[in-house]
Formats: sequence, C-alpha cells, structure tokens
Amino acid sequence: MSFIADPFVVLIDACAMVPVRARDVMLTFDRHGLFRARLTCDILDEWERALVGRIGIAKQNVAEQRRLIEDAFDANLVTGYGPLIAGLTLPDPKDRHVLAAAIKCSAQHIITHNHRDFPSDVLEEFDISTLTPDEFLSDTFELYPTQALAALRGIRMKFKNPAMNPGAFLLDMTAQGLPRLAARVRDGIEFL
Repeated sequence: MSFIADPFVVLIDACAMVPVRARDVMLTFDRHGLFRARLTCDILDEWERALVGRIGIAKQNVAEQRRLIEDAFDANLVTGYGPLIAGLTLPDPKDRHVLAAAIKCSAQHIITHNHRDFPSDVLEEFDISTLTPDEFLSDTFELYPTQALAALRGIRMKFKNPAMNPGAFLLDMTAQGLPRLAARVRDGIEFL
C-alpha cells in the first residue's frame, strides 16, 4: 500500500454511498491513500435506511456491508461533532450533522449529490465545497493516475463469476454514475 503525502480529507454523504460502484471506488481509493475519507455513524444510519427502505436490499445484507465498512474504516469515523449542529443553518436541518462532521474533521469537500442542500455561501465560511462522487473521483484520478489505476484494477479483478474485462468494467462504472471517471480511465485501459 502506498500513500500520498498529506492527502486531503473528504466527508462522504450517505447519498454518495448508495451506488455500489461509487462506494467501492471511494473506499478503495481511501485505502490506497489517495485521500482520507471520513464517515459518521449518522451517515451510515442514513445510508442503511436508504438501501433498505428505498432500494429494497435485505436488511441483513446491508447490516453485513455496514459491519465490513465500520471494521475497515473505524479510524475514519468522525465523532464529537454534535455540539456544532445547533449553530448551523442549512435548507434542510436534517443535513446539519453532515456539515458539522465535515467541520469537525477539517474536510475540504463533502461528497454528495445534494448540492442544493449545502449552499456554497454557507460552506465558504468553513472553506468546504461539495462535489459529486464522479467529479471527485475523476479529479482524484487526474491527480494520481498510476495509483488510481492500480486501485481500480484491484476492484475489477475481484469479479470472478463472471469475470469482468476492462471494457465491461468501464461500462459498469458509467452505468453506476461514474461516466467522467470511466472516460478518464479509458486512456489507461490496458493497465486496468
């Protein structure tokens, strides 16, 4: 495992973790040291409710996925942000915990699909911005193409039954909401 000197910190919102491929890539890039991903138990609770309630994945399966994430990323869980929540104003008060956690862990970005719930004029005060998973991951790929390709190859190689060739993997990433990342990876497909 290689690490980038002083990688930036991002907080991943629950909605950004719903698409499985985006979640896999974000957590794998974190493990490869390309950035430092942060989560909270509140975010994982919200993610779990979305997978079970809206998407209909069996509660047991989601609970097992959550356990694996918590075990692998225990050091990435942000705590102690509760006192910050009351002092924050956002369009949806239910999102204040996300901003509070981002402030607490000094995140540069909140990775989310809900840009309107995190107005830039509010975030600017804390030097935080929002990016979608695809924007963020494609930007990360551009910064660290060799390391990112190795991480993506590791994800692709986990597919055994059936195996997934590089072209199919790029199509899968595109279908799962990562078209910009897939387009950037295409130039290095022979290393995927």
